[in-house]
Amino acid sequence: MNMPDPNAMATAWMSQFTNPWQSWLKLPEQSANPLSGMLKEAGVAIKPDALEALKADYMNKAHALWQDFIASRKPALPDRRFSSPEWQSNPLTAYHAASYLLNAEFLTALAEAVDAEPRQHQKIRFAVQQMVDAMSPANFLATNPEAQQKLIDTKGESLAKGMANMLADMQKGRISQSDESAFEVGRNVATTPGQVVFENDLFQLVQYDPVTPKVHERPLLIVPPCINKFYILDLQPENSVVRYAVEQGNTVLLMSWRNPDKSLGKTTWDDYVEHGAIKAIEVTRAISGKDKINTLGFCVGGTIVATALAVLAARGDQAASSVTLLTTLLDFSDNGVLDVFVDHAQVALREQQLGKGGLMPGRDLATTFSALRPNDLVWNYVQSNYLKGNEPPPFDLLYWNADSTNLPGPMFCWYLRNMYLENNLREAGKLSVAGHPVHLADIDAPAFLFGSKEDHIVPWTAAFESMSLLNPKKPKANKFVLGASGHIAGVINPASKGKRSYWVNDASGRSRPKTAGEWFDGATENKGSWWGEWAQFLADNGGKDIAAPKKPGNAEYTPIEPAPGRYVRVRAD
Repeated sequence: MNMPDPNAMATAWMSQFTNPWQSWLKLPEQSANPLSGMLKEAGVAIKPDALEALKADYMNKAHALWQDFIASRKPALPDRRFSSPEWQSNPLTAYHAASYLLNAEFLTALAEAVDAEPRQHQKIRFAVQQMVDAMSPANFLATNPEAQQKLIDTKGESLAKGMANMLADMQKGRISQSDESAFEVGRNVATTPGQVVFENDLFQLVQYDPVTPKVHERPLLIVPPCINKFYILDLQPENSVVRYAVEQGNTVLLMSWRNPDKSLGKTTWDDYVEHGAIKAIEVTRAISGKDKINTLGFCVGGTIVATALAVLAARGDQAASSVTLLTTLLDFSDNGVLDVFVDHAQVALREQQLGKGGLMPGRDLATTFSALRPNDLVWNYVQSNYLKGNEPPPFDLLYWNADSTNLPGPMFCWYLRNMYLENNLREAGKLSVAGHPVHLADIDAPAFLFGSKEDHIVPWTAAFESMSLLNPKKPKANKFVLGASGHIAGVINPASKGKRSYWVNDASGRSRPKTAGEWFDGATENKGSWWGEWAQFLADNGGKDIAAPKKPGNAEYTPIEPAPGRYVRVRAD
């Protein structure tokens, strides 16, 4: 089943400034037309009794809405896209917005009522939501009263600026979400002081300068996702995970993955594990002089470091004193919204295109993630940048979000098939990586597992499944912490801000909750950031305190260049 791409929709939008909003005011049989072809293609249908009930409900609400319009009663617009006074100032404009919301509700209800297996059902819901979001009257000059008023107030200047913004973005091939001129890697993002102490074709290893007189004897190695730049963990001093870890008395080393070019087009998952994470572990141990180190993986970085530790365990080498996994999948039974992009046909197509070599463009990956939240990451900027002629304000997180990375085709295809499609990692010995069968249960190290409550990329219940895969015979070896917010904001929640909250379940006993629901039922909510819990975990597994190193590296691994290094500065576009 082909699914709408919000960025493609936005590109198509660029050729016109009108919206046939009248189509949204048709009867439900006609309103369902965008869905009917999709259902026919997918070979599914809606049960007749459910369809009739939805039609009846729709007609009742449409009749009530029309009566309100005739009586000059303003309809409720419970949607932030229509919250400004301009939407209510004109009865016809308010009615158009209310009609859109009613038709959107009807189409969404139709998608929910489809009789289909779960994965297919999710794809239909997702595709319908993309169309519903794209057709909002807020997205078009002809039906957006805020943009029309600004056009009048500025005597056409807003339209001229909007067109200029649109043409500039067409040149870039993406929608601007931030004032990118306001940031520079190494100047005001990724600024924690340190030195690159090792590099190969896949990554640079950054060792950060200590800020405390004593440090835990076991260092912390951070493996960020290779699908994004590492500096999401080091944005600004006040919200930097890296800086916080250094301030807590840890010697921190971090992998800065290279942004692949054609020379890395045949790089495999085995390479990312063997010449990436395992090599970083080797260098970190050599620099610290310690056989065991604390390790942290974020998102796919967690999948990579867990695989690497399992490979080392198969070689008789227990390298980790502890393992921290932030919003990481080891069990891919529930892939969240990303599941809509993965099926046998799509994976086979990628394998045909890239399986033997080539690059998965970072731009395509960015488009996929934008599709998960189109109103926030696509249409919001269409309205502001193009219809109203605004310049996007500087925002470090969105600057990072636009700084995409490529992935080697063979590595990407292997990851899609063996993780997302077939869920092989959780099966002991089913995968062979770097010449060894992978048994996650063989990693002998306590684990700190973190999930974000509103995460749409790694559902927290899926992150919780790692509890049963790591240390299965040691009930007290693992600690799960649930944070508020989403995939990024849940992780980047500085302790100094005292915002949001997190949940822990420290119930004593020889057993641990078997399901995420059971865990949550016994959990306690705490105000503020989970970072303090993690800092204590690192201290408990960091060994004794020793004098902070006076200089980075050692005789074998000497400083190459200051942090953040060259690799992180290379842009995919």
